[in-house]
Amino acid sequence: MKRDFYEVLGVQKGASADEIKSAYRKLAMKYHPDKNPGDKAAEDKFKEINEAYDVLSNPTKKQQYDSFGHEGVNGMGGAGGAGGYQQYGGDMNDIFGDIFGDIFGGGRSGGRSSRQRQYRKGEDLRYDLEISLLDAMRGKEVSITIPKKETCTTCGGSGAKQGTSAKTCPQCRGTGQVSVSQGFFSFSQTCPRCNGEGQIIENPCPTCRGTGTVKTSHTVKVRIPQGVNDGNSLRVSGGGNAGPNGSQPGDLYVIIHLRKEPNFTREEDDLHTEIKLTYAQAVLGMELDVPVLEGHVKLKIAPGTQPGTILRVREQGFPKLGRKVRGDLYVKVNISIPKNLNNDQKKALFEYAKTMGEIPRDAVQSNDSIFKKIFN
Repeated sequence: MKRDFYEVLGVQKGASADEIKSAYRKLAMKYHPDKNPGDKAAEDKFKEINEAYDVLSNPTKKQQYDSFGHEGVNGMGGAGGAGGYQQYGGDMNDIFGDIFGDIFGGGRSGGRSSRQRQYRKGEDLRYDLEISLLDAMRGKEVSITIPKKETCTTCGGSGAKQGTSAKTCPQCRGTGQVSVSQGFFSFSQTCPRCNGEGQIIENPCPTCRGTGTVKTSHTVKVRIPQGVNDGNSLRVSGGGNAGPNGSQPGDLYVIIHLRKEPNFTREEDDLHTEIKLTYAQAVLGMELDVPVLEGHVKLKIAPGTQPGTILRVREQGFPKLGRKVRGDLYVKVNISIPKNLNNDQKKALFEYAKTMGEIPRDAVQSNDSIFKKIFN
């Protein structure tokens, strides 16, 4: 069941028009989809408060609602389809002109004011940047060149030829929307003549051909922070395309991709690598230099280290974003088995095998012993 419209707006029954308008303004600004991108709950809330205001701000609908509830306003041109907030009926143009026109200083105009059109930001841009693991560990500043749209300096972003200006669209009368009726239902759609802008340009600027923007290449410096990881995005405020009518540009999002390294892999803030030890090194133990991204570190190999053992070197991983601590380095031990031994090496290994009981006594004493097989 639908909630009571007065409850939706948070006002008492019998509230004045100014009280209803003020309550709606606060809620609309809070739950507007532009402020809550991708938030389905906020979008549903926004549709609900718009439907409530559509009724309570209209004296006729309000009287019907006060007398008969929701049934009294069914079919009176309230909220439309289930898509997005753009699908509300023609009365929504009046709502936005009344409420948001006041917010941006444009006043009620029956549609979007010029201030509202200018308020729209330009398009955001994306740039995919590949960096090395070392750059991700140390951080660095890079310069990237991107194609983007800049505000046309000839017309100042208006799109109109110098000495002229845009005119109110005669088809939608500046609202950017036209009403379409189908039987008992009516709905709004984008004006086909002005593409929803509410204005048309009869004398376009020769430089930008009426678009208000020109294509250019722009070089921007981006600071890569220490510890950045694969898939992280860096936002450059105002680095996107110019907005319509010279308004605020969009943002640039730089998506980080880590280049694969032959000897290292990264997991979160930890670094992983592998080393190969000889049989003697693994058995006897030793201290050796292990390569890391920024040089070498000393690693102590305990006597009897087994294949597959993973050793940890503290704080030789990546810096944690926004913190002074670092991850660790994990070194996996592999044993290198020699393929070609000379006779002296074979004899020594054979004697070792005997002392370890790895060669059966009868095989050693036999004429067909393993020892003869090895050296004959």
